[in-house]
Amino acid sequence: MLRALTVLLIYQLAGETLALWFSLPVPGPVLGMLMLFATLVIRKRTPEYLREGANGLLTHLSLLFVPAGVGIMVHLDRLRAEVLPIVVSLVGSTALTIAVTAWILARRSRAPAGEETA
Repeated sequence: MLRALTVLLIYQLAGETLALWFSLPVPGPVLGMLMLFATLVIRKRTPEYLREGANGLLTHLSLLFVPAGVGIMVHLDRLRAEVLPIVVSLVGSTALTIAVTAWILARRSRAPAGEETA
């Protein structure tokens, strides 16, 4: 578990560093996650220690939402003041995600068996 956490934190640190150096509008942990994903795709396998560590984190995933819940309670007045933009962005992003997923599914289901579409 310690080895997996170390790898995850190294990728997060790399993402934070890139976001800081290049002043990117993307959070560092997201960049780190994308870099980890790219590494795993290139390697074409997930090391067992990383799989076990990720599963260990997933079993306690609910604990990771505690800070977010506290943040919501701390900034409740601000959230009330900006409820319309928040709702519009949540509904819009959800609709866009559903539309893109449906489009990809439709393209993939039309492809002949064994053939990838671009």
